[in-house]
Amino acid sequence: MNAPLAIRSRPLGPVFDLLALHPDAFVFERSGLGVAALTTTALGGADVATLGRQALTLLRGHDDAAPDAPPFVVASLPFRPSDASEVLVPHRSVRRTASGATWLLDAAGDSGATFEPEPVAGRSPHDVFTDVQLSEHPSSEDYREAVAGARSRIRNGALRKVVLARTVDVDAGRSLDPRRLAHRLRAVDPDAYTFVVPLSAGEAGPRRSFVGASPELLLSRWDREVRSNPLAGSAPRSGDPAEDRANAEALSGSSKDREEHEIVVEAVAETLRPFCTKLTWDPEPVLRETPNVWHLSTRFHGVLTDAAPSALDLVAALHPTPAVGGTPQDVALDAISDLEPFDRGRYAGPVGWMDAHGDGEWAIALRCAELLGDRAVLYAGAGIVAGSEPEAEVDETERKFRAFLDALRWG
Repeated sequence: MNAPLAIRSRPLGPVFDLLALHPDAFVFERSGLGVAALTTTALGGADVATLGRQALTLLRGHDDAAPDAPPFVVASLPFRPSDASEVLVPHRSVRRTASGATWLLDAAGDSGATFEPEPVAGRSPHDVFTDVQLSEHPSSEDYREAVAGARSRIRNGALRKVVLARTVDVDAGRSLDPRRLAHRLRAVDPDAYTFVVPLSAGEAGPRRSFVGASPELLLSRWDREVRSNPLAGSAPRSGDPAEDRANAEALSGSSKDREEHEIVVEAVAETLRPFCTKLTWDPEPVLRETPNVWHLSTRFHGVLTDAAPSALDLVAALHPTPAVGGTPQDVALDAISDLEPFDRGRYAGPVGWMDAHGDGEWAIALRCAELLGDRAVLYAGAGIVAGSEPEAEVDETERKFRAFLDALRWG
């Protein structure tokens, strides 16, 4: 697929819901802004940076697209950079920009073609899942042992940090709806990066999807301006205001969590600095609140060089940060292979979009699940450093699972 795309566009109303494009649409949004896309073409067989260059070749030949909403590609990339990746080219898409404009774009199509949104129907939540519907991998006890094993490697000097994850398999007893789940996740935390990635669109059998609402911005690029907002270190939220504030203050003062966070900040700064004429970040981590968890957060802002790399070039350089992998990176990835009894797939990988200007927005796929018919696989992880306590890391993953299981009742 070497010929540039022909794109036709037309405006939509300002209240259009990106989840309404189609049941099989890829959706990525935050606070109402973002993209939705129906895709039939994939670019694959190369590393992420090369796929980005191929995508730009296609996108930059577009005709007649909205000037403030150029065409774009989307992707949910694997956690491991060595795994096969693909970038998806939309044939019909919607983009809502910061100006408040919403555009419908058709590739090689008639912009006047009939388009009927497919809204998400609301419904009441289902019953709480019972223990027999849930299966943990690894179990709490096995995860404690894995954390202890990772901590031993760190204390022996092989690692500074590694992130270990767990899964929960859910037998829902009913067909799960990815758009309803996304709708609920978005309602609970509109500041999160809500995403729906269809994995079996157009195929026979149950619909397979990857759905989540991530709090973590890996990378955004707008012209020469670049931002990143890594999170590492966490504490539980509480319904009691005094207890909630105490948890936040304890997180701010935790040497273990600050060490975990500083490792990530060092890596992001080291990676972005060569691409930037100016790069600044918070001198001290700040508290970032989500509905269920406090995080330590550092906000990066940079000005790219004149020969600005594309968003996907920067994604390829950054991922995986120590926020989801560890450091040293190769040693951490080996430890994850040894200690995690499952393949992460897209969990903790980049998810987002890039347009014809090389601009785009990419989150880390966290707080997420893979859905297939009446089953779901939920993912959650915790960062391990020398001061980590196995029981505390189990508790962290359990909190993340409980929050997502509550949202899954609406799916």
